[in-house]
Amino acid sequence: MDLHIRYEGDDDPQKCTARKLSKFDLAELHRNHRATPYGIVLNPHADQALSPVDRSVASDGALVALDCSWESAGEAQFSLAGDHRALPYLVAANPVNFGRPMQLTTVEALAAALCIFGEREQAEAILSKFTWGETFLELNDEPLRRYADCEDSTEIVAVQQEYLDR
Repeated sequence: MDLHIRYEGDDDPQKCTARKLSKFDLAELHRNHRATPYGIVLNPHADQALSPVDRSVASDGALVALDCSWESAGEAQFSLAGDHRALPYLVAANPVNFGRPMQLTTVEALAAALCIFGEREQAEAILSKFTWGETFLELNDEPLRRYADCEDSTEIVAVQQEYLDR
């Protein structure tokens, strides 16, 4: 699956997972909205949860993430063309936000979407470039597998609610 990143460039370059993915030709960086292809846009402000059903749109277009600092990740940043979807509840494994729910890096978000789409090998491949990458899959193994087994976003939200209620 083609991975694309709308790159804002406002994070520490040494910690930027998007830049590292680009360096290894695992994702393509885009510096403006018009250059970013249409596809599934991972957007924490979206009204609909990402589900396996969305895989067909991503296969025809792209899986798109926005790489910016959490401080500037407001709704206005997500004016990218595409079908916007929110990732369900997951826990970060990156050193900056370890253990925090929903504070994922760009590579964690892309890997989570790939797992939900049944593309676990590609998720493992992109995470393998980070010392903590395997930890992300270990921390989220059960929810990622359950989300991948869901039929649609309604089921995803129901499974997510079980984790939120804990």
